[in-house]
Amino acid sequence: MLSEALEHARSNRQTYLNQLFDFLRIPSISTLAEHVPDMRRAAEWLATDMRRVGMKSVEILPTDGHPVVYGEWLDAGSEAPTVLVYGHYDVQPVDPLDLWDSPPFEPEVRDGKLYARGASDDKGQLFTHVKAVESILASGGKLPINVKMFFEGEEEIGSQHLTPFVLANTDRLAADSTVISDGQVISADQPSITYGLRGMAYMEIKVRGPKRDLHSGSYGGSIHNPAQVVGEIIASLHDKNGHILIPGFYDKVRSISDEERELLNQVPDGLENWQKETGLKEPWGEPDFSLIERVSSRPTCEVNGIWGGFQGKGMKTIIPAEAGAKISMRLVADQDPFEIADLFTEHVKRVASDSVEVEVSRLSTDWPAFTPIDSQEMQAASRAYEAVWGVAPVFTRTGGTIPIVAVLQKELNAPTAFIGFGLDDNIHAPNENFVVDHFYKGIETIIHYYYDLAR
Repeated sequence: MLSEALEHARSNRQTYLNQLFDFLRIPSISTLAEHVPDMRRAAEWLATDMRRVGMKSVEILPTDGHPVVYGEWLDAGSEAPTVLVYGHYDVQPVDPLDLWDSPPFEPEVRDGKLYARGASDDKGQLFTHVKAVESILASGGKLPINVKMFFEGEEEIGSQHLTPFVLANTDRLAADSTVISDGQVISADQPSITYGLRGMAYMEIKVRGPKRDLHSGSYGGSIHNPAQVVGEIIASLHDKNGHILIPGFYDKVRSISDEERELLNQVPDGLENWQKETGLKEPWGEPDFSLIERVSSRPTCEVNGIWGGFQGKGMKTIIPAEAGAKISMRLVADQDPFEIADLFTEHVKRVASDSVEVEVSRLSTDWPAFTPIDSQEMQAASRAYEAVWGVAPVFTRTGGTIPIVAVLQKELNAPTAFIGFGLDDNIHAPNENFVVDHFYKGIETIIHYYYDLAR
């Protein structure tokens, strides 16, 4: 039935695209209170379409925030694998509106690209799975595997209520593997598969000194300036080559194998794009690791912001009463974000002067995620890409963090395949877009993936 499903998808391309238009017209902006009714409307629209294509037990399930849309098709039998499809139907705000070339919720195709908020992130990519299921079932077949679909409405606001939902619904969500289509390929000619995501420990430091801002002439030289203490803490975090100096920080970092390094080296060189995006000439960082290794498979410690003292124009000669910094640490496979947060706190307290009060707060802790390249899910995804795109994908890691991935892996004990179809696509920015041909190829790639897993 594979060929029949593919033919059905090709003959219904315009219909599927028109349906995506309808989905994109709903302004499901999760972060804005005025769009709560639109969030519900988007969930109901998606649930209705899932029922229409043949998904069963479709429900809109409440959380303490925006609802989850769930559906399943489990008629492939107990011997067939079960795949849990994750995606999100919420979108980012559209500001600044005046930078859009067409209204963000009036989808428009220009030069082969579909422009709308959510076109790529993540409605268009999520929809490839719904349309893949429709193509298989509508062509007279049955799904070769069992499929559960699980679409949330809070990804763009940090999936605030999703972990409690997963913990309360582990039986409902149980699967042999998960698949996520919310990402990118390297180029239109070179698909890629992400097999690793970094986790994160996000920390805030507050240093308090005198009870109020003081005259720097009258009190300078007798007080350990809180802003200086923050600078001393920051200076203690790295050596000159970017190696992180927090004791124990690297103890559990999973080493990059020779095989993995060889695969990463097959990823097209990103130096030119790095230079274009940063405006810099030469990368900085650990000299024993390549650029792609530094930004994807090595842990980091970055200062995200510093505050304290006088910030206005001109002069104000003070010793500030307090100062602070926000610091994020991206973590790789086997690192424990809670342990790293504790190590960071201990280091800061050790470096800081006893003459000031130092408070270290943990703002976020997210686990890294990793799927072995030789897993059957990764290999099935590789074959599916090659069948549709005509070239084998390269395997790569990404430096970003998707917290729910690690939660699903940990709680469901299910490996994750990342099968994305986007490019840069201006996601989170004006003029977000999705290459229409990637939407069509995405549907066919998912069809191939489902059938390949069954084999």
